[in-house]
Amino acid sequence: MPVINRVADLQPDIQAWRRDLHQHPELMYDVHRTAAFVADRLREFGCDEVATGLGRTGVVGVIKGRKPAGTGDVKVIGLRADMDALPIEEETSLPYASKTPGKMHACGHDGHTAMLLGAARYLAETRNFAGDAVVIFQPAEEGGAGAAAMLRDGLMDRFGIEQVYGMHNGPGLPVGSFAIRTGPVMAAMDAIDIRIEGVGGHAARPHKCIDSVLAGAQLVTALQSIVSRTVDPLESAVISICEFHAGNARNVIPQVAELKGTVRTLTPEVRELVEKRVREVVAGVAQMTGAKIDLVYERGYPVVVNHAPQTAAATQVARDVAGDANVHEMPPMMGAEDFAYMLEARPGAFIFCGNGDSAGLHHPAYNFNDEAIVYGTSYWIKLVENTLAA
Repeated sequence: MPVINRVADLQPDIQAWRRDLHQHPELMYDVHRTAAFVADRLREFGCDEVATGLGRTGVVGVIKGRKPAGTGDVKVIGLRADMDALPIEEETSLPYASKTPGKMHACGHDGHTAMLLGAARYLAETRNFAGDAVVIFQPAEEGGAGAAAMLRDGLMDRFGIEQVYGMHNGPGLPVGSFAIRTGPVMAAMDAIDIRIEGVGGHAARPHKCIDSVLAGAQLVTALQSIVSRTVDPLESAVISICEFHAGNARNVIPQVAELKGTVRTLTPEVRELVEKRVREVVAGVAQMTGAKIDLVYERGYPVVVNHAPQTAAATQVARDVAGDANVHEMPPMMGAEDFAYMLEARPGAFIFCGNGDSAGLHHPAYNFNDEAIVYGTSYWIKLVENTLAA
């Protein structure tokens, strides 16, 4: 089954929604205009229920099929899209570029939201399935754990969701193709905040000081040895220290230095190991230099883990839409995604839909490719109709 003809007919509307959302980006949980836009469309489509305010500003629509699900069949499937943008100044010069300085849809969540709206419209028109399709529009994927917030508000139990699926666009992946894998797909994301307090003083008298910059430099180097010399080379881990702040004069040894970074891992075992070693390395450098070093190690999003049966089903749907040659088994990515929380709560799968030769995610020149709309929307529809076969 290739792209659905009706979806091709709907493409101009879906594109118009996407471009409207692109012009009005909102951050984190402050997605009030976007959420209202989504809720209004879902009501217009005739969804059987439209719920707002889950996870503060999330929106959920319920579409009932023509028939109730049979005994033993999957009765309720959840489809999730994210709505929030990023604090980035747009550099696309598009006619529909962001109208809000310092904010832009640099990750394609405008496209994700529009495609799921398109699927909701089609499913509400046809209802060619047995059971309930639940469309989930989530705030605060970009660092705010909006998925976890919606779960805390009872998302899965309230709507009886048995399986849940997510989708993200993929720059560099050809339009009309998909990528997916079973098991770990995206990494766990943890944060490191380090404060080093030494003894400041004159740069010409270092022997009277405890140099916070030297301690920080040794710490950055030592932390890199964790991945290269502690983690199994056949496993994956990343430690990146991306901020180093100290001093404001060339002849003063600063009293304080601050470091910030991120840790990415693909298994719970490696995640535990890396945290343990980070703590040990920090303690060792403190003892060696005499500096007082405080570490805050904060667990963030868990690993995105695709469940085998649901991944197989999603892969077949993608092949139906795009053809066997256009569905690829992908390697894991070290980026993070809070859809991980939903996959911890229910079985499901996360798939990538090709965005073509675009700028990368989180880049100021990025733009969601509207040519991908028909493929992503058709995937959502067929996933519901196949899983909830009437």
